[in-house]
Amino acid sequence: MQFRQQALAKLQSPEELDLPVRLARPQGWLALGVTVVVMAAASVWAVTGSVASTVSAPAVLTHGQGSYLLQSPVSGQVTAVLAKQGERLPAGAAVLKVRTSQGDSVVRTVAAGRVTTLAATIGQIIQTGTDVAAVERIAHASDPLYATVYVPAENAAAIPAHASVDLTVSSVPTQTYGVLRGEVKSVDRAAQSAQSISAFLGDSQLGQQFTSKGRPVAVLVALDRSTTTRSGYRWSTTDGPPFRLDSMTLASGSIKLADQHPVDWLLP
Repeated sequence: MQFRQQALAKLQSPEELDLPVRLARPQGWLALGVTVVVMAAASVWAVTGSVASTVSAPAVLTHGQGSYLLQSPVSGQVTAVLAKQGERLPAGAAVLKVRTSQGDSVVRTVAAGRVTTLAATIGQIIQTGTDVAAVERIAHASDPLYATVYVPAENAAAIPAHASVDLTVSSVPTQTYGVLRGEVKSVDRAAQSAQSISAFLGDSQLGQQFTSKGRPVAVLVALDRSTTTRSGYRWSTTDGPPFRLDSMTLASGSIKLADQHPVDWLLP
């Protein structure tokens, strides 16, 4: 009873009505302020920010017009090999001499270029349509190299014009000389078959290799030129490798895709 009277007396006493009421501790206000700032920054970034992504795919260094497979127009036995691998030949130049049932015949180049592969040897029996050589189409020794990157078809639409490309060249130590720089020149929207890749590169094995995981899209990359490097092209290092690059060298290309806004991920 005594405690009840004391409690009632305390409630009726106005002596503590002017004391401030503490709703929250300072630490709580600080945490709330930080949370509000973080949420506001995230909202602004979601609307105005962007996320850069890349796609990596196998590539090969070539001249712009590619190569072609030279096929024998006749059946018979090869009696002479008249060209050398690596030799540049004009259109109509003799490559092989073949003895047929009607006499000797000469297999000639279709277009000017450099012989990258000789598949026929003296004494070999060949049939009409047999691949006897691969010839890279090149008119002048100073013609620039390009890179053809075989990108998965589902990524083709996200590749913008003039996108930057980094190429890791198989014959160049990356840790020492860095990567080769370039930019997208064109994107072939049609998916490539093993046959079309083989016809362009003049190599049936590469056609099978680049289509082992599906039919890719060919992306033509113009290499950045440089007058200060031995290779004639720009690298991520100052000098790049101390030698020139050869066509038909394998590489791996990393292409920067179009920037994506994070808010798009939340939209249905």
